[in-house]
Amino acid sequence: MSISELKMRNLIEEIRSLRFITAVKTPYLTNGQIDLEAYDNLVKMQIANGVEAILVAGTTGDGQLMSLNEKIMLIGHTVNKFGDKVKVIGNAGSNSTSQAISITEQGFAVGMHAALHINPYYGRTSMDGLVAHYNSVLSIGPVIIYNIPTRTAQDVPPSVVEKLAKNPNLVGVKECFGNDRVKLYADKGIVVWTANDEESHDARWEFGAVGNMSVASNLIPGLMRKLIFEGKNPSLNSKVMPLFDWLCLEPTPIALNTGLAQLGVIKPVFRLPFVPLKLERRVEFVKLVKEIGREHFVGEKDVQVLDDNDFIIVGRY
Repeated sequence: MSISELKMRNLIEEIRSLRFITAVKTPYLTNGQIDLEAYDNLVKMQIANGVEAILVAGTTGDGQLMSLNEKIMLIGHTVNKFGDKVKVIGNAGSNSTSQAISITEQGFAVGMHAALHINPYYGRTSMDGLVAHYNSVLSIGPVIIYNIPTRTAQDVPPSVVEKLAKNPNLVGVKECFGNDRVKLYADKGIVVWTANDEESHDARWEFGAVGNMSVASNLIPGLMRKLIFEGKNPSLNSKVMPLFDWLCLEPTPIALNTGLAQLGVIKPVFRLPFVPLKLERRVEFVKLVKEIGREHFVGEKDVQVLDDNDFIIVGRY
């Protein structure tokens, strides 16, 4: 094995051991462009609370609303600023294999440590097509499969994952299908992370997940680290479950964007087609923050209920 091959194998093993990954939110300036200062502050808060890796431009980070240049810029920026402190996973998925290859190549060129790949959505393919699609990007570097059938309308089944697991560049699976699927992979020795915060405690401690790729950790990174690192804690899990439920009121990242804005850590700017939660839901968030404890949430400002006219909705960006 060459030195470069050995480094790659070591990198893949390091990524497979990551327990706590935040799918970080992408904040915006009032003109709808990416707010790098606010982004850096978000990532710094994650690192300060023990996050081991940052997923850049995922669904939570509005990756589907970014141009290719924006996505590669943000991945490269994250590597340059924080790549010595955390692993950087770039969302390189696409329903076009050609585009997925291009994003993956460019993402690795700017230094990302692994690529996250959703299965082709809308223009769905056959099971053989899924294998061929993933093999096209696995030839480039370390890949994590992302399975979320509620968004793609197609499950990536174990039969496909088990074929792909023969490729040494498959790092593992980010799984949303549920903890029974998590256990199936764990029992077969395939590294798996849950992407469902509400299932993360049980996934980690009862079903064999190595950890969690979290949305809620954008808001409560310290408590999420405790859930993932410090053993079974059903009382803490119950305490934060209402927040997990609140985050799922509308498709991610609508609630998260709303909550972070009300905490004063990002500007209240939304790229369409996303719009903020309704007023009654914004009031609920303030109550949740107070019940869980403001000290557990990111930022230092008092949480507030924003009015409808406080939000800026951008259609061209």
